[in-house]
Amino acid sequence: MLKPEEQLEILKKNTEEIISPKELLERLKSDKALRVKLGVDPSRPDLHLGHAVVLRKLRAFQDLGHKVVLIIGDFTARIGDPSGRSKTRPMLSAKEAKENAVTYQEQAFKILDRSKTELRFNSEWLEPLNFEDVIRLTAKYTVARILERDDFEKRYHSGEPISIAEFLYPIAQAYDSVAVQADVEMGGTDQKFNLLVGRKYQEEFGQKPQIVMTMPLIEGTDGNLKMSKSYNNYVGLNDIPQDVYGKIMSIPDSLMFKYAKLLTDLDVKVAQKKINSGELHPMSFKKNLAFEITKWIYDEKSAQKAEDRFVRTFSRHEIPNDVEEIVGINGVKLSQFLKQIGAASSSSEAKRLIVQGGVKINNTMIKDPFHVTSFKGEEILRVGKLKFYKIKIS
Repeated sequence: MLKPEEQLEILKKNTEEIISPKELLERLKSDKALRVKLGVDPSRPDLHLGHAVVLRKLRAFQDLGHKVVLIIGDFTARIGDPSGRSKTRPMLSAKEAKENAVTYQEQAFKILDRSKTELRFNSEWLEPLNFEDVIRLTAKYTVARILERDDFEKRYHSGEPISIAEFLYPIAQAYDSVAVQADVEMGGTDQKFNLLVGRKYQEEFGQKPQIVMTMPLIEGTDGNLKMSKSYNNYVGLNDIPQDVYGKIMSIPDSLMFKYAKLLTDLDVKVAQKKINSGELHPMSFKKNLAFEITKWIYDEKSAQKAEDRFVRTFSRHEIPNDVEEIVGINGVKLSQFLKQIGAASSSSEAKRLIVQGGVKINNTMIKDPFHVTSFKGEEILRVGKLKFYKIKIS
């Protein structure tokens, strides 16, 4: 293991805030492997690059010899994390949370070292609590402190409802830290309040308060809102290689350096100098960025194949060689057909794609949201920038 001071410099890189660096250095000097906690709620089935920012920092802890405690919030997902929400998040059933949790594990281990990860589910300690236990937990925190939280304060003053269950969420997350005796807890900047509640509860239970470490949030492919499946602007860790590569290529140039800094080991400062001097074209750097991200999610061969496909499709305007064949259905609304083949998640999304000019049949743009299909076979259906289908008639 490196010296504590050297470890601290590595761990501080790209972080938003550490509470506190002095406490972290003291723990590192103890010469014992730290227990570094991350809790993820399986509210949706996929992780994305926003999660990867934190996961990569956890991997840095592992590479330095520390233990990651990955908590799948199969219980807290049923409450719904209110962080950054202007409205109450819908609750999941236990079955939905369990199904989503399976894919979370598979995706997280694309980045984390499985042998240095302790995988836990918070239903293990939260489900057995009875009502008296919950009351005793809530007695350790005040409503005034809860309302200091930005999103709660805004909703309270604007008259938006806040359920009591949402007040319980940060307490449940804090109890996770007590249950696993975390030395460090990580999360995005939107999790800071919850992580600090964890410190308070550990003190209440006679434990040393965890160090809080937050990482920056990254904007999604739209370049505006934070990356989220809710906003449909995400790059999923389960996306196929060509979609990972293509989505990275679609981000605004203004985000390239942030993505490179937080998601790769590329030398951003050198690249910026070369681009400013005209030695390096921004497109070349973006291709390198897309290649590197696709490579660490999959492998070099997959990244090269995705890049070759992108060049053929977008630079040379050729139709990809590996176009998926599907059976055409005639006499139905095109929006319904797009939903049926998985090209759009809903009929409303399909209509939006059509109206915005994102759907072509044999290079003819279809902009009528009520267009009815009349395939003859062999047509090439293009949906958005990345999806191609070859129509056949059975």
